[in-house]
Amino acid sequence: MGMSTTDQPWGCPNSSSNRTSKPSRSSSSHPRAPVEVVSSAQANFLRHFKRFDTVDDFSDHHFVSKGNASKQHSKTWVKKVQADWKIFLENNLPETIFVRACESRMDLMRAVIIGAEGTPYHDGLFFFDIHFPDNYPWVPPMVHYHSGGLRINPNLYTSGKVCLSLLGTWNGNTREQWLPRESTMLQLLVSIQALILNQKPYFNEPSYERTKGTPSGEAYSKVYSENVYILSLRTMVYGMRKPPKHFEEFVHSHYFERAHDLVKASNAYIEGAPVGSLVKGTSQGGSMQFRNEVAVFMKTVVDEFVKLGVNEVEDILEPPPVIHTNTSR
Repeated sequence: MGMSTTDQPWGCPNSSSNRTSKPSRSSSSHPRAPVEVVSSAQANFLRHFKRFDTVDDFSDHHFVSKGNASKQHSKTWVKKVQADWKIFLENNLPETIFVRACESRMDLMRAVIIGAEGTPYHDGLFFFDIHFPDNYPWVPPMVHYHSGGLRINPNLYTSGKVCLSLLGTWNGNTREQWLPRESTMLQLLVSIQALILNQKPYFNEPSYERTKGTPSGEAYSKVYSENVYILSLRTMVYGMRKPPKHFEEFVHSHYFERAHDLVKASNAYIEGAPVGSLVKGTSQGGSMQFRNEVAVFMKTVVDEFVKLGVNEVEDILEPPPVIHTNTSR
């Protein structure tokens, strides 16, 4: 994540710290009571936050104008939507996806996906508004991404459009397209997480996919991922300042709990680690421009963390990297 190859993964102890010493007589005769770890209110909230639940209204939903509470739907439509709900209720959602459906407007749904480790989206929150049209499931649902005006992926437009074969917004073979009798909302959300918010989003662009594995392709991919991480940080700030309805406390608690980890990761990037890497030390370190941009914008991110009540986070942020110039003649 420009450091020596001897650097160890974050949190890994040095070999010397693994040595054991003989316990003193006092410690063996009077064993210490285990230290009780007290969870924060935010951690407790996240622990009890249901992966799927229903809400009363979605007044800020992107598709709220597509219908109304009194609208009558076909039996096929109702049966399919209820089937999607049932899949979610049976705890089939991954730990990194949370969904809210509207009881009075069954055609509306909202989901948030947590960015996976090892990707430039790690620890971020990415929101999607979903609408089930009248002819669902014979056509796929409509999905809108909360972009905040940021283009963080070739498949996610600033307008909120989500480009995916399963949605019919991109060409694909038959098995990749929406199949009315087989496809589910769970499949759709997992596809967005795995196929869009992935480790190397640069190659999501069809014209670039053929360059994957080539020196030039991987070089462009690295630069793209660095830019994506900066945009992901901006998305975090946007989310903390204006969280979607019914996820306000979830957003604040999530970033409260992950603030220190995000600062540690960004510090590693400032020191030269490649974006998305969990291990320090590589010949493919981050560019100097990226390192500087992370250092500069993390000040804004940290300010938002402080507003959430996160302590001891300002002092641990690394300053911008120092550029050493050769002044010798």
